[in-house]
Amino acid sequence: MGADPEASASASASSGGSGSGGGGYGAGPLGNPDGTKPGLAAISSEADRKSARQLIEQVHTAGRGPKTGYDRDEFGYAWMDTADGVPLARNGCDTRNDLLQRDGQELRFRSGSDCVVASMTLHDPYTGKTIEWSKQRASEVQIDHVVPLSYSWQLGSARWSEKKRRQLANDVLNLLPVEGHANSAKRDSGPASWLPPDKAIRCSYAVRFGQVALKYEMPVTTADKRAMLEQCGG
Repeated sequence: MGADPEASASASASSGGSGSGGGGYGAGPLGNPDGTKPGLAAISSEADRKSARQLIEQVHTAGRGPKTGYDRDEFGYAWMDTADGVPLARNGCDTRNDLLQRDGQELRFRSGSDCVVASMTLHDPYTGKTIEWSKQRASEVQIDHVVPLSYSWQLGSARWSEKKRRQLANDVLNLLPVEGHANSAKRDSGPASWLPPDKAIRCSYAVRFGQVALKYEMPVTTADKRAMLEQCGG
């Protein structure tokens, strides 16, 4: 992707919650049930870990079906602003840039735009790294679907309405800007097969995975639920 000229002004995103440095940055998932606050902070207290396990216990399980028929287009075109029924829809800015604005700091915008982020600082929750990102190096930051779309297809979204699939693909609860290499390594894995490299954030990741599954009434595999509970001391 080519570089965009930067606007002269910059803006900083608010933290929207506790947590910095190791163990994520921003808001913990238990205090951010709609995903509108930035980042993903670690869950550290035993009381919160107990609440995390209680949430994960509510998730149903099922076997992972075939990938037959899966196509990204079944979830609408990428980063559409018209997936009604989810936060930030129809605000005049596409989902990807909404997420960069939510989680980035020291934002700079393309000249003449208050939507398209040209550069920013990102505290990546998956690796704990701080990334100085610009559109010249666009792939260094990718938007991760916490519950991968292909995974959801194999766990039931193949039978959902098109509207519901579009919601899942553009729901900020299910989306995190992260280091590109980490996102590529994850592919369409569930928690039994892939977890964030930063161990401190793994319980929070499991909770976010569970929050999405519960919101969309989607099961996870038995192995994935077991792995999710283990990350929170279960």
